[in-house]
Amino acid sequence: MSTLAERAETADGYRPRHTLPLRVELLRQLKRRRTLVMGAILAVLPFVLVVAFAIGGQPGSRNGQVTLMDTATASGANFAAVNLFVSAGFLLVIPVALFCGDTIASEASWSSLRYLLAAPVPRTRLLWSKLAVALGLSLAAMVLLPVVALAVGTAAYGWGPLEIPTGGVLSTGTATQRLLVVIAYVFVSQLVTAGLAFWLSTKTDAPLGAVGGAVGLTIVGNVLDAVTALGHWRDFLPAHWQFAWADAVQPQLVWAGMIKGTAISVTYALVLFALAFRGFRRKDIVS
Repeated sequence: MSTLAERAETADGYRPRHTLPLRVELLRQLKRRRTLVMGAILAVLPFVLVVAFAIGGQPGSRNGQVTLMDTATASGANFAAVNLFVSAGFLLVIPVALFCGDTIASEASWSSLRYLLAAPVPRTRLLWSKLAVALGLSLAAMVLLPVVALAVGTAAYGWGPLEIPTGGVLSTGTATQRLLVVIAYVFVSQLVTAGLAFWLSTKTDAPLGAVGGAVGLTIVGNVLDAVTALGHWRDFLPAHWQFAWADAVQPQLVWAGMIKGTAISVTYALVLFALAFRGFRRKDIVS
């Protein structure tokens, strides 16, 4: 006896690639409360930092050493770079883990996953649609923060070149290009978290477990990177390269660290995505 999916493949007008269109999935995810709350948190952060600088005074160098944080109020470009600096290590991990970890597990927790597959939506098509939208929202989150920060910082501190802590400045045009490089690299460096969250999402019916597991494992990676006794083994940890984008806010753009970090992150991410697809195709869906 043929299955429903097999019979549907022979039905007139049925096209597997036309099931669960990206625009439909995107609208569903955009309307969810967690998406709106996450977007609001990222949009509010630059305002919080402006208030913090207004209350605490202008940042200044410590022990004669000038850091990127010390140049936060120099211009809107500097303020945007500082927002990325303070959030790249942990805050931006949250939306990536949330969007990628909640995507399949939430459908299972609502008992709607089996109905999607009975529509019939091929399992691979379902995963591709979910993953594409989740990564798109993750990228949007990473773009939202610096864009809002640039606007808020320009209004508060004026439009000007990006002052480099080690000395020198980058023109506004060059600074904008470098910030785009930073955003792209931060997104690529978070692909490991995306892969972890997405893989865990196909393994559990508890969205919080998938999201929390991805965040927890990311934190473990950061802790291991802090163990200097590991020596060169740390080079194989994605966390070791998460701030390689700092080379983009130097007088001369240096690609070496970002290339290594990209290779490590993409490799881990591809393995995790492959595990998610392989496991989900064989999984018995009961919810």
